[in-house]
Amino acid sequence: MLRVPGPAYLSSMARLAPDPHVTALTQGRDVVVFDGVCVLCSGFLKFMLKHDRAERFSFVVAQSELGEALYAHLGLKSADYDTNVVIMDGVIYTKLDAFAAAVGSLGGIWRAARLVRVLPRPLADWLYNRIARNRYSVFGRMESCMVPTPDVKARFLG
Repeated sequence: MLRVPGPAYLSSMARLAPDPHVTALTQGRDVVVFDGVCVLCSGFLKFMLKHDRAERFSFVVAQSELGEALYAHLGLKSADYDTNVVIMDGVIYTKLDAFAAAVGSLGGIWRAARLVRVLPRPLADWLYNRIARNRYSVFGRMESCMVPTPDVKARFLG
């Protein structure tokens, strides 16, 4: 049986210690921070909205004031928003680990997303960075950030 590493096995680059400042900014909620003009990122948002039936996650547009504050606090570049951020139970996940943590938490078949954690860190980072750098040219870019519909607006912070 293949053992999938849990959060304790993630590198410090991918899993950061709980941070009281970030917890205060996100009001203690589990959060997905996404690039609001990226078609791929907005697709991930729509996927999460559809499959997060327990409504565990709230969402933050990276280009919002709160998104900028989170990126700045975490020392991430906000000019291109190429780092995916997921905060769960006060723990900050980035890049491919953020995807694995968020999707894997949905339960059922989606737990299989955690398998990406078995990839060697250099390969996982290379793969993530390659997609992130080329996401606009491959998937497209919207002129403005997605505006949430009234039925999901309460799940957006900032």
